[in-house]
Amino acid sequence: MTKVFNRQFADLPVTIFTVMSALARQHDAINLGQGFPDQEGPQDMIRLAADALLDGQNQYAPLTGLPELRAAVAQANLRFQGIAVDADSEVVVTSGATEALAASLMALIEPGDEVVLMEPLYDTYLPVIRQLGGVPRIVRLQAPDWALPRQALADAFSARTKAIILNSPMNPTGKVFTADELAFIATLVQQHDTFAICDEVYEHLVFNTPHISLMSLPGMRERCVRIGSAGKSFSLTGWKVGYITAPAPLATVIAKAHQNLVFATPPNLQRAVAFGLNKDTAYFTTLAQDMATQGTILASGLQRLGFGVLPYQGSYFIMADITPLANGQDDVAFSRMLTEQARVTTIPASAFYAAEPPRNLIRFAFCKRPEVLIEALNRMEAWKNR
Repeated sequence: MTKVFNRQFADLPVTIFTVMSALARQHDAINLGQGFPDQEGPQDMIRLAADALLDGQNQYAPLTGLPELRAAVAQANLRFQGIAVDADSEVVVTSGATEALAASLMALIEPGDEVVLMEPLYDTYLPVIRQLGGVPRIVRLQAPDWALPRQALADAFSARTKAIILNSPMNPTGKVFTADELAFIATLVQQHDTFAICDEVYEHLVFNTPHISLMSLPGMRERCVRIGSAGKSFSLTGWKVGYITAPAPLATVIAKAHQNLVFATPPNLQRAVAFGLNKDTAYFTTLAQDMATQGTILASGLQRLGFGVLPYQGSYFIMADITPLANGQDDVAFSRMLTEQARVTTIPASAFYAAEPPRNLIRFAFCKRPEVLIEALNRMEAWKNR
C-alpha cells in the first residue's frame, strides 16, 4: 500500500501505560502505575445496573442522557458547587470523561485555534487538540509545589486563544488549584474572551482542602465546560460514564459532537450512576477519607525508603523524586528496574510532558487496598536493602 494512515495517530507511540502494565504482568509486579482501583464500587449501584438490564429498557438512550441522570448531575452541581443547572439543556452524558473531553474540544476548536494547557498533563489532551487542527500553548508547572506560573500563563493567552484546559484535582501531580489561582485564571479567561474546559474527574477526591470548580466563580458560568466521571467518583472505571455541564448554547454543540462519536451511553449504567450521584453526602466524604488514608500509607512509606515525596492535595496519585535512589538513572530506566527487580510498577513522569521533560520523577497510584500498598512498600524495601 502506498497510501499512508492518519499520521497524527499512526505516529503516536504505544502508551507508557500499556508498556508498563505489560511489564508488570511479565514480572508479577504490583501495578501502582495505571490509575484504577482494585476494589469494586458500591454494591447497590452494581446491583441496580444488573437489574436494569432485565426490565426491557435496553434500546438507545436519549442523545444527551437519561432524564434521571441529567437531573442527578444538575443536583450534584448545586449540592457540591452551588452551581444552578438546567438538567434539560445544560447536561450531556458521555461514554466516559475521555469522550467528554473529545466532544468538548470538537465543539470549540477549529484549525488554528490555540488551546492553553498546563503540564505535566493527562496524555489524551494533546493528540485530540492536534487532530482538530488546534495549536497547543503549553505552560509548565514546576516541582515540588506545582505553583501556578502566573506570568507564563498570562503570556500564553492571546487573541487566538479559544480555550484553556484546567485539570483540578490534577493528574499526575495531585495538585488542587487554590481559590486565588482560580481567580487569576478566571481573569485571563474573561480578559481574552475565551472558554475553559474543566476536567474535574477527581472532584470528590480531595484531602484537607476544598475543590472549587472554576464554573462557580463570578463571570465563569457561561464560559466553562465542567466534566465529571462516574468511574472516578464511584470506583467503577470500566463503566465509562461521564457527564458534561455547560451553558445551553455550548451544550447543544457538544451534544452534536457526542452524536457523531458514540451517540448514547448504556442506559442501565446511566440509571445506576443517577442513583449513585443522589447518595448521601456521607458516601463522598468516606470515599475521600479512605483514599486519604491510602495516600498517607504510600507517601509515608516512600519517604522512609528515601524517595522525595512531592505534595499532593487530591486525585489518587503521588509524584516522587527518584534522585536519592536512582544512581543517575532516568525515570524510564528506574521504573523499568523497579518493576523487574522490586516487582512494583510505576509510571515515569516524562510521559506527561510534551517535550524536554524532567527525568527524575515517577508517578504512583494509591487507589489500592492498604494491604496491597504495604506489600508494595515491603517489596521496595527488600529491593533497596538487598
